[in-house]
Amino acid sequence: MIEHISLRRQRIDVPCTIEIEHSWESLHAHVDLDGILVGPGDEVHVHGDEISVPFGEKRVLHRMATVTRATAPERLWVKMTGDFEFMELLEFSFSSEARP
Repeated sequence: MIEHISLRRQRIDVPCTIEIEHSWESLHAHVDLDGILVGPGDEVHVHGDEISVPFGEKRVLHRMATVTRATAPERLWVKMTGDFEFMELLEFSFSSEARP
């Protein structure tokens, strides 16, 4: 099946749930977009003020977010070049020493 080809960026406003924990057990921030899946090249902007969570606390907030869908050429570009960007995270080492 051919994916819908779009040359215009579509914006969707959705409610989201933000979970932030800052403790010895975990340091994380998760955003759950209610009912929206994010694809390659899509952008997400969570609205509202900066969130600061003191050490030892966990917060769950509800805000609005804007998802900007990538166009078909942008999505294709991200799929084609994503592996190269991943490779930048890897470190390789080669040694000229001969092993017995």
